[in-house]
Amino acid sequence: MSPFLGPLDENGRVPAQQQTRVAAFLMSAHGAQARQLAATLPGAVRDGWGVETHVQYCREMEILSLLARATSWTPDPVLPFLIWQWEMAWLPKPAEGITDLRQGLLIDFAAFSHALHGAIRPAALLPENSRDMDPFSLAMHRMELESGRLMQGQMVFLKGAQFHPVRSLVNATVERRHAQVRELWDTMLRGIDVDISSRHLAETAFQIALRTNTLWQASLQGPGKTEQDDKVKH
Repeated sequence: MSPFLGPLDENGRVPAQQQTRVAAFLMSAHGAQARQLAATLPGAVRDGWGVETHVQYCREMEILSLLARATSWTPDPVLPFLIWQWEMAWLPKPAEGITDLRQGLLIDFAAFSHALHGAIRPAALLPENSRDMDPFSLAMHRMELESGRLMQGQMVFLKGAQFHPVRSLVNATVERRHAQVRELWDTMLRGIDVDISSRHLAETAFQIALRTNTLWQASLQGPGKTEQDDKVKH
């Protein structure tokens, strides 16, 4: 088993069976995210969060459209069962310990979105000798690029002042969603003969963004000051 997709075919492309399984997982997760965003879209954009919600919805639809068209699909008899399992996992579940149902659902929604964009690095699965202009490879790189930007809005929301009284519960929900997404992602990869034993050593998109943000915060604070860890735990 290899930590990357492959072996590549004679044209330097990822095998269609692996493309199908990876794309199906990503479309299931991002489809669930798009549906939840659609349900929260305001009729008219009246504030900054309305703009951000609309932008994130459009990006999710772009990801879904790109995956559908860039993937070399092939029949996979296991997919119906897997998709059912994935879709059940993405269902909203209010954050535990939150008495306000609406607030609990919002926290879970943001935590799932944070995990989806932060715990998965699809481009890291591509071997170095994969074809640069292959549609599937380009789609994986594009998704990872978009994830870093989308995750920033989710981090700002989850660290908002409205959640200070329940910070520990927010952190617990984010950790739960991260663990869930990573477990299902790793299980899917094992099913297509991808070795995940060393994958935990690679930085996730969340860790990269967090490290960059931490360095930037330290540069603003200057020497001699203790940095306050205001990150959302995962």
